[in-house]
Amino acid sequence: MNFNIEFQYNSQVIITYFLISLTACFLNYLSHGKSNKLLFTSYRSSPLNPLTYLRLFTHSIGHNNWDHFVSNFLIILLIGPMIEEKFGSLNLLIMLITTSLIVALVNILIHNYIICGASSNAFMLIVLSSFANITQKKIPITLVLICLFYILTEIKKSIFDRNKKIYYSGHILGAVCGIVFGLITIYYPQYLFFN
Repeated sequence: MNFNIEFQYNSQVIITYFLISLTACFLNYLSHGKSNKLLFTSYRSSPLNPLTYLRLFTHSIGHNNWDHFVSNFLIILLIGPMIEEKFGSLNLLIMLITTSLIVALVNILIHNYIICGASSNAFMLIVLSSFANITQKKIPITLVLICLFYILTEIKKSIFDRNKKIYYSGHILGAVCGIVFGLITIYYPQYLFFN
């Protein structure tokens, strides 16, 4: 009986994202929240502070606690490898970075919450996954249902949920980014980088 098993780094962007976020989660725990405040949250701060610009991207790496981290990365680890295989590592990386930037900019310009976590990227991947099997420019009904369920649920929560610790607008923006990226992959594939 041969138990020779090899592990494969099958999804470079997703696994690297997971490992960096896991490290940030431990740093947050060890520093009693100071690392998140310094590096892994985004909020309105001085434009003269260089970390303000870094946090536009790194807020999607940090998480408030272990449960927050796990809930986001269960989705990302489940859906992300399929997206990376379908659209390529570089395309996925650009999508993740762009979504993080858009969510942070909208928050700073309109809401000014302290945002932290990968949930906007998770929502982007959920919606984008529906585009993975589109052929001949036909939109499957499952895509429409996923978009309706996720986006309408988040809109409802943003209106009626009094838990202001959750940035529902970031979830909605992540889903919208997923729709936009999905439409680009169908109608403008020439703008994608193929690996």
